This record gives sequence, structure tokens and C-alpha cells, in this order.
Amino acid sequence: MTRVREWGLQDRPLNTVHFESPSHTGTLLCGLNTLRSKGLLLDVTLVAEGEAFQAHRVVLASCSDYFRAMFTDAMRESRQSEICLNGVTAAGMRLLLDYAYTSRLALNLANIQDVLSAASHVQVVAVVEACSSYLQVLRIVIRWLSTLPAPTTADSCVQQRLPYAQRILRRVHFTEITPWDLDTVLSHSHMDQTLYRQVLAETCRQNRPRTLKLPIPSSTSLINSRGMELAVVKVGGFGIAGITNEITYFLPSVSKWRHLTSIPHVEQCNYGTAVLDNELYVVGGCFNQSLQENIHPFGFRYSPRYNKWTTMAPMQRERCRFSLNVVCGRLYAIGGASEVDDPDDEEEVSACECYDPQTDSWESIRPLPGHRSQHAGAAMPGGSLYISGGLDRDLVLSSMLCYDAVTDVWQQRAPMLTPRADHVMLVLGERLYVCGGWFEDADTGNRVLCETIDVYDVSANTWDVVTTVPTPRYHAGIVGVGSKIYFIGGFHSDAMFDRATAAIECYDLETDTWITGEKYPQDIWEHTCVTLYIPRCRDDMEVMATNDSRV
Repeated sequence: MTRVREWGLQDRPLNTVHFESPSHTGTLLCGLNTLRSKGLLLDVTLVAEGEAFQAHRVVLASCSDYFRAMFTDAMRESRQSEICLNGVTAAGMRLLLDYAYTSRLALNLANIQDVLSAASHVQVVAVVEACSSYLQVLRIVIRWLSTLPAPTTADSCVQQRLPYAQRILRRVHFTEITPWDLDTVLSHSHMDQTLYRQVLAETCRQNRPRTLKLPIPSSTSLINSRGMELAVVKVGGFGIAGITNEITYFLPSVSKWRHLTSIPHVEQCNYGTAVLDNELYVVGGCFNQSLQENIHPFGFRYSPRYNKWTTMAPMQRERCRFSLNVVCGRLYAIGGASEVDDPDDEEEVSACECYDPQTDSWESIRPLPGHRSQHAGAAMPGGSLYISGGLDRDLVLSSMLCYDAVTDVWQQRAPMLTPRADHVMLVLGERLYVCGGWFEDADTGNRVLCETIDVYDVSANTWDVVTTVPTPRYHAGIVGVGSKIYFIGGFHSDAMFDRATAAIECYDLETDTWITGEKYPQDIWEHTCVTLYIPRCRDDMEVMATNDSRV
């Protein structure tokens, strides 16, 4: 028989000893580094510049937000044993891994750029802060210049402040700052433009007269100082092999479509895409799992400069077939379909929310009246967001709404000339252009392609027809570049066969003419198109193969 003893208050130990080993952290790191050096329990290989580095996932995830998200979220790399890190040097990766396993890092002028680039790519914050300390003096000076009272004239401003600013700026090691890093600091300043240019012109004349292009303040935060070129970018969609997460791009100087990257998620569609500060955001969407459509709230951000993806805070609700637009430096997610939608609720509103990249957080805004999905959105300068058409359940809409981001108010505007769903709205100049899409024939219920490009005059609140599309299509990628509108791929019709196309057509607003370009390498549909500045030196990217079987 087993005797069970019951413990009472009198049995509590009176002399408790708490033991903490100050050497345990060092012992743990030493043990992990020994395992790495002996090749034991290694479970992932990182490849940088063709050189392979073996490591432990748990070590990488413990000190890097990038790897933590990669190995714990539904990213493709979480299932791979070998991960290629584009844009990271082998020297930088080697030193960063040594830091991860030893907590020690020897920085010098010969390696600091490699280490900073690697640490920024994989988000090792402590190393980034250590490498970036030389930028702090510049940031402080710029902040000081930005907060001084506005001068009466630009000349007096320069005369009064230039000598003091130059004296301080001479202490900054500009030769150790890459042009892009310098531009990044300056692009967030709000100095007087004349002082801005004169101070930097004098300082850079002394330090790097031949290598630095002075940034000029403008409406965009992108400063093209490192061989960046504006490219048309195709995001995801469907092809002959089915749904794809592939992202491709076309540079005018190269005249070829190249592979850029892939969305780091299981193959998905019907997500929102937007470009803010030359970074591509892919948010929400849906994917199939066991013949079931799953809608999710997660988002990813791609930097063409570093060729890397980072995760962002998920939306407050999952959504697909919605619009995502940039208004005053924030992302606005409007309407769409959601798992929580109630088809029997006739008074349901379309939930909306906005994302602040500074705080990496979403907050709700005033919802749209009524249900709306598969619509289009476009933002005008000053904080106005326009939403056109879409579906209210099975009804194709022609209505147009305007949201004021300052007052958080929706207002009705003149409806479109034709109901449209799955279309695109573009801002070109001071007008809005709606392109593509479809509506239903009232008699047959069949889908009818919208054949015209219509224009909305914001000030007059009126619509007009601009032109007729030579090859009407829907689910095409439509994007505006300057005064031109490009139609890329899409469907000709709902017919079972020969419905997809690779055709590219361009309408020039200035000349009122259509131009047929060289076809996209493959038949594609249900993709989105945006513009991004891509480094011209990305010659490591594959040229896309042509689908020879297409018609």
C-alpha cells in the first residue's frame, strides 16, 4: 500500500535557495556555436552570393524578426531547407551569423556596409543600430534645420545658417554613407528647399563631388540616385499552369519581361495591392484548401531596393476582392468579401480600415453604406478617395462614392456611365479614368465586356467617354504610366476555350491613339499591375520564357 502524505503550512521549506548562473548565457551560446562548427543538428542552409551557410532555425528566429516570421508564418520558405538571400553579400552574412552565435561583432570601415546591408535585410535590430550610429549626427542636424523658424527670404536663410550648418556637417563621415542611405535621411526632412540644396551642395562638394546626386524635394519620397528605373510590374494572377504568386517586371531600357520575386505566401488571389514609398504592399486575399476558399487578413511588403519581403500587422478582419489605395501616406482597405459576411443582412455596411506604416497598425474608419466588392478605388491629392462600381451581392453597381480622409465622411458622386465590376480606376493628371470590367445583360444575364475608357471630371462631377478599347477584355492588368494607359493580358470572353490573352495594348491620352505592343510571354489573367522603381543592375533576374503554345 502506498502512503500519500499531505503537505500543510508547517511543511513549507523555510530556507529556499534561488540559483542563477551568470555564465549560463555564455555557456548556451558557446554550446550552440560548437554544434554549428561541428555540423550537428543544423536544419537550414542560407545562400548568399552562391556561398552556403548552415545554421539552426531556432537561433536565427531568436534574434531576427525576418527569420521569425519566415519560419513561424505561412511563408513558402518555412518548408524549405535552403533559402536564397538576394541582395546580401556573403561577407555580411558570415559576420552576422558569427554575431548570432557569439554576440560579438568587430565592425570596421571595410565591412560595415556589408554587415549593415545583411542586418537590415534580415532585421537584426541591435546590429542595425550599431552600424547606423554614424547616421545619427546627420539626422540631428537635419532635425535642427527643419525646426528653425521660416526665414523672410531664402537668401537671408542661407547667409544666417549656412556657416553653422557646414561646421557641424563637416563632422559627418559622408564618405562612409551610401547615396541611398543619405537620401533616405533627407527625404524625411521638411527644410526650406533653397537651404536644403545649398547646404547639401556645399557639404557634398567637399566630400563626394562626383558620386552623389542631390535629391530634389518633390511630391514623391523616392529619390532616384542609384540607377533606378520606372518599371511596369505584374503581380500574381493566373496562367496556363494555374494560380501563381510570381511577380514580373518590364524595364523600358531592357525591353524584356523578367522575374522579380514571388509573394511569400501560399498561392492566392483577389488580394489588395498598393505602392507606398516605392514599396509594394500585398494585403489580404484568398486561397484554396481542400476545395474550400479561405480568406485571410495578412499582408506583406516588398522592397525592390533590398529585394526582400517583410511582414506587416494583419488587418482587423480578413477580406478579399476589396480595394487598397494610398491616401496621405496611409493604406485604405475598402469593402470586399469577408468570412463574417451575413448574406441575409440587407442593411450590412462594408467595413473599412486604414493602415499607418509608422506604427504598423490598422484602425477602423467609417464604413461604406451597403455591401460592395470587386470595385475600384483611386486617391486624389488632398485626401479624397473615390470608389466606383463593384458588386452588391449579385447586382453590378454604377455608383460612385468619395471618402474624405480628413473628416471621415462618405459622399455620393455622379454615377458612372456604365455599371462595372472587376475594373480599374486610374488617376492621370487631375482626372479619374475607369477602364475594363464587365456588367450583366439585363435580358440574358450574361456578362458583357465594358468597351470604353470613361473619364470623371472631379471639379465638375461629370463623366464622359474617352475612347473605345480595340480589344475589350476583363480581368486584365491595367496601369497608368505618364499619359499612357496599358492593358496587359486578361479574358476576351467567358467562352470555355481561347478566352485568355497575352496581348498588350497602350492608349496615349496626349495623342488619342492606340498602340499594340509585344505580347506578354504567357497568357495571363486576374493579375494586377503597378509601377515601381527597380534597380537597372538587377541582371541576376531571369528573363521570362515564352509560352509557345499560345495563340
